[in-house]
Amino acid sequence: MIDESSTAHNNFSIASYRQLAELRFRIRQYLQFSEQVARNHSLEPQQHQLMLTIKGLPANSTPTVSALANRLCLRHHSTVELINRLVERGAAVRKPSMQDRRQVLVELTPKGEELLAKLSADHDKELQTHAPSLVEQLASILSQPTTQNDSGSSSSSLETASVESPSDSISGEPEKQESASV
Repeated sequence: MIDESSTAHNNFSIASYRQLAELRFRIRQYLQFSEQVARNHSLEPQQHQLMLTIKGLPANSTPTVSALANRLCLRHHSTVELINRLVERGAAVRKPSMQDRRQVLVELTPKGEELLAKLSADHDKELQTHAPSLVEQLASILSQPTTQNDSGSSSSSLETASVESPSDSISGEPEKQESASV
């Protein structure tokens, strides 16, 4: 039987593990939804992420390959391949930077803008429906008291959590893991 109050190693309670697991499950559900919506529009999920990144860059950023790779947490060459695929389908274009001719900027075409608007509307609808439970779960975790670690300093229960890529479908059933395509 598992002790409900805490584990021996780090004083992280079983209830805390369950809360983190539930949060991760809800995040995976949303990510699985997002991937399926992209595929329903004949788009690979990473291509959708690239389109959203191009459109949603912070105001002080320019859509260079390096900036996009950084925001997507991808290597430069992987980002170039994603851009190539968006350009091939007419969703994005490359343009030389007016400030620095060595830089190439990536912009969405009207076709890309229209596709991203459709995808974003689907995502907004999903968030309106399921975000409250996600927020509730996150608030539950954040409201937990902090614990003392071995060095005597305080830490919240989230400081030890990590994030994985989604592996379960929205129904909770295991889904075959596909290799990340770029």
